Amino acid sequence: MAITIRDIQSFKTNDSRFVMLTAYDYQTAQIFDEVGVPIIFVGDTLGIFFMGYKTTIPVTMDAMIHHCQAVSRAVSNALLVGDIPFGADATTVDGIRNASRIVQEGGMHAVKLEGSKVELVARLTEIGIPVMGHLGLTPQSFNKLGGNKVQARSVTAAQALLLEARSLEEAGAFALVLEAVPIEAARTVTDSLRIPTIGIGAGPHCDGQVLVSTEMLGISSGPSPRFVKHYAQLRDTMGVATRTFMSEVANGEFPGKEYAYNWPLTS
Repeated sequence: MAITIRDIQSFKTNDSRFVMLTAYDYQTAQIFDEVGVPIIFVGDTLGIFFMGYKTTIPVTMDAMIHHCQAVSRAVSNALLVGDIPFGADATTVDGIRNASRIVQEGGMHAVKLEGSKVELVARLTEIGIPVMGHLGLTPQSFNKLGGNKVQARSVTAAQALLLEARSLEEAGAFALVLEAVPIEAARTVTDSLRIPTIGIGAGPHCDGQVLVSTEMLGISSGPSPRFVKHYAQLRDTMGVATRTFMSEVANGEFPGKEYAYNWPLTS
């Protein structure tokens, strides 16, 4: 049975911890859907992990639509959430137009917005587009923040975070991502909201947890943030498999007869 917004909100009511994972391609999304991941998220992090950019800022709406379509073709059960990329929600009119594209063209069930865009959240909710909020470290503000840094580190900043979270809830957001904030700040927000929080680098007290799948699976190169746990090392596995293939071709072991069509030629 397909996961709905109400199901996600019931996780908090029932105190059931849940996960969200990023997927940017058909095969990965298919695997996650088959094993029962409740929320599959097409994030603008695809700019970093699939396109090779240093930040998410260069990602365009067309790139988001392309990857959303690939993921949506693979999924039958999970709730699909697509990111609104940098600049695509500069105004409320822009945000409505581009959120509609994510749903209509991309096949997503909901969109995610970074920052305290209360008016846009309210308008999208009003016209039937569910919205997931995102506070704390907002990667699209990389240049403004001077890099990816932990947010809400003071009492004053934590109180401001709570006020923003409440405003997004009141505007109609169905869930809220909290990224790179101290444990106690995330706990306070989680305990104060009716909607579920989804943490990434926000400690154990959020209702759900999200990771970038290429980091979680050990495919990405280079250092990972402190909050990432590698549940596999698929980069190493892929390297071993590729070197074995190269070796077998070089020594004539592959392809053997079992991998060839040994049919007699006909006139």
